Amino acid sequence: MVVYGVPAAVMPSSLISRLLRPFSARSFLSLTPESLAAQNFPDSAQIATVAAGCFWGVEHLFRKHWGNGRGLLDAKVGYCGGDTNSPTYRSVCIGRTGHAEALQIIFDPAIVTYRELLEFFYRMHDPTTLNRQGADTGTQYRSAIFTHNEEQQQIAESVTQKVSKEWWKNRPLATVVSPAGAWWDAEDYHQLYLDNNPGGYECPAHFVRNFPPLSQ
Repeated sequence: MVVYGVPAAVMPSSLISRLLRPFSARSFLSLTPESLAAQNFPDSAQIATVAAGCFWGVEHLFRKHWGNGRGLLDAKVGYCGGDTNSPTYRSVCIGRTGHAEALQIIFDPAIVTYRELLEFFYRMHDPTTLNRQGADTGTQYRSAIFTHNEEQQQIAESVTQKVSKEWWKNRPLATVVSPAGAWWDAEDYHQLYLDNNPGGYECPAHFVRNFPPLSQ
C-alpha cells in the first residue's frame, strides 16, 4: 500500500490512519492587535506560538492547565514555519511543506505571563528529540518556539538557556527559537480534537514533568 507516494510499510500505523482522515480547505489567519480587539479580547491580549509534536495533545494540555480563567483566552492548532502557502494536513504530514504542527495561543499577560507559558512548554514535551515526539517522527513534529516580537525572542532565548542548564542539562535541546512567519489554521476536525474524541491518539511524550522552579 502506498499513501501519497510513501510506502505504507515505512509509515507508523497511527500516521496512516491520520492521513486517511477527510480534510477541508482553510484560510490564512493573521492575528493582529486590531483583529484581537475585533474578537472582543482584552486590549492587553497577546499571542504565543509553539510546536511540540502532535498538535492534538499540545492543545489539550495547554487548555487543561491554562484555560478556565487561568490566562488562556483561546487557542487554535495549525501550521507554522513552512515555506508554502495553503498547506494541508496531508502535505504537512508527509513533510513536503516545511511546516510544523503548532499551537497558537491568545493569552492575557495579566493572568499568565509569556515566560510561564514557555516554562510549561518545556515541561509538557521532550525538547531533546530532534524532529520527533514519541513514535511520531518528521520535521512536522519538531520542537519550536515561534516568536512575535523582539521581547518574545529575548524571553524565549532566556528561558531556553535556563531549562537547558537546569532541567535538561544532560541532554542537548533540539528546540529552535525563531520569528514566526505565516500561520495557517488546521482543518476544523483538528480543533479541540481530544475533547471531541476522548479516545483519540495521544503522544506518550505529552505529559507534565515535575521539574523544580527555574532560578531567577
